[in-house]
Amino acid sequence: MIEITQRDLSIRQQCTLLKVNRSTLYYRGADQGIDGQLANEIHEIWLEMPFYGYRRITAELRRRGYVINQKRVIRLMKEMNIQALYPRPRTTVRAAKDPIYPYLLKDLEINRPNQVWATDLTYIKMPVGFAYLVALIDVCSRYVVSWRLSNTMDTHFCLEMLEEALRYACPEIINSDQGSQFTSYEWTKRVKEVGVKISMDGKGRWVDNIIIERFWRTVKHEHVLLHSFEDLREARRSIGNFINLYNHKRLHQSLGYKTPAEVYGIEVAEEQKNVAKPQFSRPDGYVDNLLRKFHTSPQAQQLQGLIV
Repeated sequence: MIEITQRDLSIRQQCTLLKVNRSTLYYRGADQGIDGQLANEIHEIWLEMPFYGYRRITAELRRRGYVINQKRVIRLMKEMNIQALYPRPRTTVRAAKDPIYPYLLKDLEINRPNQVWATDLTYIKMPVGFAYLVALIDVCSRYVVSWRLSNTMDTHFCLEMLEEALRYACPEIINSDQGSQFTSYEWTKRVKEVGVKISMDGKGRWVDNIIIERFWRTVKHEHVLLHSFEDLREARRSIGNFINLYNHKRLHQSLGYKTPAEVYGIEVAEEQKNVAKPQFSRPDGYVDNLLRKFHTSPQAQQLQGLIV
């Protein structure tokens, strides 16, 4: 093609005759080996600190001795399909007309199952848009009593979760944030009907509901970030498997290296032995949680009828 040593025609003339841009003559492809090494370094940094974006990852690479600019880091992160974790949808939006209830957990000693349940809603990133995960967790034992996953943030799927939980037990208090799902008439009416007190976090006070906030962190860092979900059905099945593992197999340091199911099931069983008349009715076999008779995943018939 182009001969650099050609004396009769200059490089410019050769490029003009062949209709070739001169810049392609001097182009040298990037060293793929170096890109692979950088990709491994970026992935290692991101796994350790998933909240790092391309700016801080670039700064960290430079601290490690690499000469690199932000554009290259952005390109490699896109190729690896990774990005910083940061707040996305706003899930706590209160309707102006809905009443707000006081926070009842301040200075309250929580020392038994079904004394306080906490609930909240978080998002799960999907290939297109988001899914929304809601759960009820027993504060004393960290046991996930019930949960639901939906592609909308309406009140209906939260009520489905509540109804499932109430079939097994009834707490003294349910604590939530001030999201419209939990301040709605339908939610508060149902909670009051079963004689449960309503407690709500202060505005912007995520620490008031710290137990379920820690559960969201566990779900995302130990499962969601390690898997990709093609659709809502797959996400529901996979997250359901993890919640089952969380309840029955995952040891908690704060629980004396017991599982939530052990603390929740055993303590409720002991309580039943000492109380002649329980404060709420329980179905037969309720305390056999260690045998996994207490299901938290959506029912099969619901999955079959789901339209994603």
